[in-house]
This record gives sequence, C-alpha cells and structure tokens, in this order.
Amino acid sequence: MSGLDFGFLNWGVVSGFVLKGFFFSIQLTIVAMLGGIALGTVLALMRLSGKKWLVLPAAAYVNTLRSIPLVMVILWFFLLIPLLIGRPMGAELSAIITFTVFEAAYYSEIMRAGIQSVPKGQVYAGYAVGMTYAQCMQLIVLPQAFRNMLPVLLTQTIILFQDTSLVYAIGAYDLLKGFEVAGKNFNRPVETYLVAAVVYFVICFSLSMLVRRLQQKIQIIR
Repeated sequence: MSGLDFGFLNWGVVSGFVLKGFFFSIQLTIVAMLGGIALGTVLALMRLSGKKWLVLPAAAYVNTLRSIPLVMVILWFFLLIPLLIGRPMGAELSAIITFTVFEAAYYSEIMRAGIQSVPKGQVYAGYAVGMTYAQCMQLIVLPQAFRNMLPVLLTQTIILFQDTSLVYAIGAYDLLKGFEVAGKNFNRPVETYLVAAVVYFVICFSLSMLVRRLQQKIQIIR
C-alpha cells in the first residue's frame, strides 16, 4: 500500500475524465428505470390478464431475460441490432436500449407482486360502481401498487446503477470507464480503480440508506 499515490487526483482529472462518464451513468440509470418501469408494468398487466395470448409471450419475455447474464444481452444488442437495421448504432444508445429492455423483466415481477398485494375487494368495488378493468387499474390498483413497491423499485434502481459499469464491454463511456481512462493516462490504474470502488460504494450506500428511511416512513403511514 505504500506504493500508492493519489496525488494526481484533482478537480482537473475529475472534470476531464470522470464527470462525462458519471453523467452518462446517471442518464442511463434514469432512462432505463423509467422505460423499464413503463414496459414492466405492461408486462405485469399482460401476465395478470388471464388471457393465454397475453400471458405466454409476457412470461417468455420475463423468464428468458431473467435467465441470461446482462453482459451477454449487452453484447447481443450491440452486435446484432446493427445487422438487423443495416447501420451501426453507438455504444451509448445500444446501452440505453439494452438496459431498458433487460430491466423491464425485473421491474415486471416487482409490479406484478405490487398489483397482487392490492386487495381484490377494492377491484370488485370498482366494478360495482361501473368502472371498467382499465379504470380500476389506473385509478385504484396501480397507484397503490406503486406505493407498496416503491422501496423495492428504488432498490432495483440502485442495482441498475451498479450494473451500468458493465457497458465497458462495448466501450461506452460510463463512470468506470472515466476512471479507467484517467488511470491509463497517469499510469495509476490501481489507484483509480480503488477510488472508483469507493465512489460506487458511497453513492449506492447513501441511496440505500435513503430507501430504508423511505420504507420506514411508508410503514409508519400505514
């Protein structure tokens, strides 16, 4: 440890190499979270519809993606989509599409559990006053499901932020890539990887504490 030298790390290094990757990691996390929750909600409703022509494809989608390592899905999208559309696609755009599609499978299971946690009696009460299935879901079930599953959704989002480091496989410039480039430029790879680990830990641990406090508040309200 005596050979480590962190003296090269200053604001110039951070602003020149790390911030660009940090902003992309945040952008990727937010876009994939919003897109994944939206698509995951649709998949959850399909699986709960009771209609085989909706249940089977949704179940196949979720079970397939949950059974494949994320890094393989990243490589598939990055290498295969350009062949299908006939033109290259940037690493950043490929990562956004991949994470949205992949995370939807996990958000779908969270949303399905949240929807099932709402008592069926409330749905029947909605039907009794003349609501349609869509109105019951929109006005009664989904608002409660989102509230019930909010801590779990946020926890999955923290995991998503950690997983953004896997885009190194296709050369996207994320937070980890920024530290890696800085380490190569200053010939201090060990130091930059150590600092990167600390940064990831601080961000994820802080967010986990916020999620825990939110969960406690929700439990108190109930």
